[in-house]
Amino acid sequence: MNLIGPNIRTIRKGINLSQKELVARCNLLGWDISRGTLAKIESKTRRISDKEVLYVSQALKVDINELFDIDS
Repeated sequence: MNLIGPNIRTIRKGINLSQKELVARCNLLGWDISRGTLAKIESKTRRISDKEVLYVSQALKVDINELFDIDS
């Protein structure tokens, strides 16, 4: 199970970033991800690896710990 999917969505929406835009940022960082895969991560139907978490935090420009803040 992945706990951070909803936090990714919340942070992404909070900075007015579409899934397509976040995917583009991740791709530029070297992670070949599709919008469908991101949607699955955000809805907690796909697991996310440690390296992928790092890509997301860099793409969102947030500290990695913010992704794991389950009280947000």
